[in-house]
Amino acid sequence: MQQPESEQEKWLSGFMKETFNEQKKARRWGIIFKLLTFTYLFITLFLIMNSKLFNKSSATDETHTAMVSVNGVIAADSDANANSIVTSLRAAFKNEHSKAVMLVINSPGGSPVQSGYVNDEIKRLRGMYPDKKLYAVIAELGASGGYYMAVAADEIYADKSSLVGSIGVTASSFGFVDLMKKVGVERRHYTSGEHKAFLDPFSPAKAEEAKFWQSVLDSTHQQFIKVVEEGRGERLVKGNKELYSGLIWNGEQALQLGLIDGLGSPGFVARDIIKAPEIVDYSIKASPLESFTKSLGLSIGQGVVSFLNTSNASIQLR
Repeated sequence: MQQPESEQEKWLSGFMKETFNEQKKARRWGIIFKLLTFTYLFITLFLIMNSKLFNKSSATDETHTAMVSVNGVIAADSDANANSIVTSLRAAFKNEHSKAVMLVINSPGGSPVQSGYVNDEIKRLRGMYPDKKLYAVIAELGASGGYYMAVAADEIYADKSSLVGSIGVTASSFGFVDLMKKVGVERRHYTSGEHKAFLDPFSPAKAEEAKFWQSVLDSTHQQFIKVVEEGRGERLVKGNKELYSGLIWNGEQALQLGLIDGLGSPGFVARDIIKAPEIVDYSIKASPLESFTKSLGLSIGQGVVSFLNTSNASIQLR
């Protein structure tokens, strides 16, 4: 006759079952985590191995039009940075099978420094390769820093509805002095130098500092005007007071003002102007690994930093 289990035996039996179930769960989760880790490592390795291939130019041994694209805000930490654009332009000019180079611009502008680097490099490359022309083609938008780059080209084309111009300089910030008083926040900011904190949004603006900052913007504006006049020369309509006011025009208006040389798309320029309809893209693009990490949300921090940096009132060609 089977004797009933004692309380200790019941407890031991239950404990063993629970331990066994926990071990099963642990093994199951261990397998899942291993699979996820393996998948992640496999994807990362795949992207690293293909990143170089991704940025390789698809240049052929046939005569073609070499294209370099400028998309988005022009800044050192954006896709439209001078280093990437200049590297692409050098490769495009160097290839003996590229009949001409086409800089396709779709940008609202950005850093005058980055735009200046590209403008200078275009002039240098045109000097090195005098028989190879560079055409700038403005897509939806070629404003400020984007136009700053374009004026270094031999000729500029745009669609009749493209927006062109905005030859001006801007620097914006915020003032939080009154808000701080309302919420009872005391500002404690220590500096060495009378004007060291003149762009601080939490300190009252001073008339003499505002006048100084305006002089910096005016000087940068004159640099921009000089570059435009050197690039466009006699093609610009003289005597138009609005030309350097920061206004922006559509393609048809820009043509009348001498800001561009004709109306047309990249395909039109390659086919009918350059006479080399095959277009090869030399633009350096973000690698698959960079795109993958951005998709995971790693670019959020960059967005936050960019937003906070508006208080630094950096100069922009926009």
